[in-house]
Amino acid sequence: MIRISQIRLIDENDQMVGVVETSDALRRAEEAGLDLVEIAPESRPPVCKIMEYGKFKYEQSKKEQRNRAASKQAEMKEVRLGRSIKIDPHDVKIRVERARKFLLEGHKVLIVQQFRGREMQHRSLGQQLLNSVVEQLSDLGKVETAPRQMGRRVSMIIAPDRNKILQYKQKHGLDAKPAGENEPEDPGVTPADTAAGEAEPVSADQS
Repeated sequence: MIRISQIRLIDENDQMVGVVETSDALRRAEEAGLDLVEIAPESRPPVCKIMEYGKFKYEQSKKEQRNRAASKQAEMKEVRLGRSIKIDPHDVKIRVERARKFLLEGHKVLIVQQFRGREMQHRSLGQQLLNSVVEQLSDLGKVETAPRQMGRRVSMIIAPDRNKILQYKQKHGLDAKPAGENEPEDPGVTPADTAAGEAEPVSADQS
């Protein structure tokens, strides 16, 4: 419900009409068989648009879902190779497959290798293991942060390579849309429509 006598109106064709009386805007919306939706209530005067309210809410919901998905994809995933450099090759393979899955989903991956006791004297073996992992992930990602040591562990960050992942998915018949890519915007909803988040249809009850 809007409680102001004038609004800034966008019509059903996405054209900026300008400042009009709220009652006139409501009449125009009714004549068009649509709703008058307040899309920027914080503006002075508030911005309203003539449109279908149900469609607007649907678009808002889709955008929120995409934003949540993008936020989730931005999470850093950690894969621990082992607590010792004496790790079974089969276990390494399992961890590499886990890292590949994360990269395909669009996550960065923190690869961690720990050392035990006197293994610190043979850090080159740990480096060889990390190099092997990098090679096995090279078709999906790239080294973002080179291996660095902190105490008894060495870690590095592998970031997903968008182009490589796209090629991999196309080659293997997977969903070729890169992780996190937005769906096409509905041409009936402009960026201004979502500037203020939640919107409500305007009623004729004013004070």
